[in-house]
Amino acid sequence: MFHQRRCGSCVVGLLVLGLALSAGFLQAAEEPVPIAVFFAKPAMSRPVLSPSGRSLALQVTGPSGRRRLAVLDLETMKDFRVVAAFNDADVMNVQWVNDDRLVFDVRNVNSTAFDRFAPGLFAVDRNGEQLRTLVELRQTGNTSTGTAITRRGLTPNHQLLRVLRDGTADVVVLRIEFRRETGDVTGTTPFRLDTLSGRVTSLGLGAPQETLWWLVDQQGVPKLTVTQVDGQTEVLWRERQGEEWRSIARFPTYDLTGDRFEPLQIGPDGQLYLRAARDDGDGTIALYRFDSTQNRREAEPLVAVKGFDFSGKLEFDWTTKRLLGVRYTGDAEGTVWFDPAMKALQETVDKRLRGTINRIDVPECGCSRWAVISSFSDRQPTIYLLYDREAGTYRRIGAQHQGISPQRMAQRDFQRISARDGMQFPVHVTRPAGKGPWPMVVLVHGGPWVRGGQWEWAADSQFLASRGYLVVEPEFRGSTGYGSKLFLAGFKQWGLKMQDDVADAARWAVAQGLADPKRICIAGASYGGYATLIGLIRDPELYRCGIAWAAVTDINLMYDITWSDAPDDYRQYGMPVLIGDRVKDAEQLVATSPLAQAARLRQPLLLAHGSSDRRVPIEHFKRFLDAVSKTNSQVEEVVYAEEGHGFEKPENRFDFWSRVELFLAKHLAQPD
Repeated sequence: MFHQRRCGSCVVGLLVLGLALSAGFLQAAEEPVPIAVFFAKPAMSRPVLSPSGRSLALQVTGPSGRRRLAVLDLETMKDFRVVAAFNDADVMNVQWVNDDRLVFDVRNVNSTAFDRFAPGLFAVDRNGEQLRTLVELRQTGNTSTGTAITRRGLTPNHQLLRVLRDGTADVVVLRIEFRRETGDVTGTTPFRLDTLSGRVTSLGLGAPQETLWWLVDQQGVPKLTVTQVDGQTEVLWRERQGEEWRSIARFPTYDLTGDRFEPLQIGPDGQLYLRAARDDGDGTIALYRFDSTQNRREAEPLVAVKGFDFSGKLEFDWTTKRLLGVRYTGDAEGTVWFDPAMKALQETVDKRLRGTINRIDVPECGCSRWAVISSFSDRQPTIYLLYDREAGTYRRIGAQHQGISPQRMAQRDFQRISARDGMQFPVHVTRPAGKGPWPMVVLVHGGPWVRGGQWEWAADSQFLASRGYLVVEPEFRGSTGYGSKLFLAGFKQWGLKMQDDVADAARWAVAQGLADPKRICIAGASYGGYATLIGLIRDPELYRCGIAWAAVTDINLMYDITWSDAPDDYRQYGMPVLIGDRVKDAEQLVATSPLAQAARLRQPLLLAHGSSDRRVPIEHFKRFLDAVSKTNSQVEEVVYAEEGHGFEKPENRFDFWSRVELFLAKHLAQPD
């Protein structure tokens, strides 16, 4: 049993590394940190050690603003070369196939929503040779490295499933079949793909056609499949290739009250690991091993985090086939190490880097002197360090956000509060400089069936705090990550008890003396946009203004617009259970519809949407804007051309948050 504690008020202790920023950053009279510093794309992403630890792969932003793939030879510390770069795309999701070859996909983060649906797949040697397209892009990128690229890849409806550890240069890719009329996924098939020759071999013989997901072992043998048909999920398993598939679980896809589990990973020894709920009162999810001889999970969890659902990653030594440790997320990220050497290394690093979460990555062989440390906190975006385990010394590699000074960022805390009916739920609180009560932004997460946040640096809340606003982010009922009790309490509660939780979080902050009750704005995207609109309607005395982007404005529209990316299965079997049946709950859906109740919304409102949003099509925005504008003259709106469900182009992000800054300054500057 693990329950992580962390120091929420500690200032980042990096002086031991000589990384402290100059004293000039501490001057109180400085201008606010520019918007672009918060919302620019990361300068570096997580470095990846090769299986032997001989090389380090780096995703770094070059002079053109594009993310490139570079490799550093750790044996010499001199051979640093860019091995893949594109004029019109960014390298993403880098993995080592073996010690000499890498795979990655690309995405044009400055481009339209449509360009991001098919990221392709590429392979290249660590010296930059044999660059090959394995899966074609929707649009063909142009290399800028001067290296010849072999094309003729698979069609764009393929994606990487996993790399193998069998001594070859092969990976496993998944072919995804779509229903032409709706775009719904109808089935998938795994293929073994040689990253040098491009040769493919099907691995899907004998599996059901409706299989949506697979787990494959390190030798490339499919051992588990997941199907979804008519609202039912079935999990099938086989020990060895050639055996018949046998069912090990079957349950309703959208009924989470029964005995169900989520397959997570197959270890190097063939062990299946899974996530399943335990009987702890809150129904939190833990990590278990699967006992294939008994056809059930083991009785005791391998890792359980008190008060939180298990979410994380298993770390193996793929040479000795040992489980080294498990990463998990409580209020903050942590790692439980089973390996004594790794546990000692974590203690050593944490003593040197105080006040930060220090994630340690080692090569898959467990045999190298090198480790990569990702160090971050609520105030500090991730800094990447290379640690020499033999010498006990650090070398800074880079940082996600170069222009952020931790001393100028705000403290972020986590705690649990009570709703009006006694239900406990978490809130994240980011406090600006100075002394409260402050004007407040209640920031509602999207989903809503997701976890909203954790103890780490977050651009949106830190930006708002830098402008003097208290930021409260409720994990209202329906949120995941905190057990089935909180999650199930959100069923059919859009605009009802879910909304009560948001309002109760705001009133809690006022009662604590943190927030000025006369200067509260509610804001959010997607479901958070829905909660913003219905919150303004239900609690007009609480919120002075609202900011909603990519917002759902009517639940019935979610049923009616069939060209959105919501699957038919979800509309038919999921939405009636999770949100409301449009026949049985017709009156409720009207009463909780911002579109139907638009005339009641009278506060200042900022609305934003992407013209190419398929998750929440722009019809939501257009109909609501037309309705609310008839009775409210204080509506500001903006549509970003060819943006999807969220604003990817940097210039659009900068523009949107500039509008947010002006809007809040206008409406929360002074009390009534």
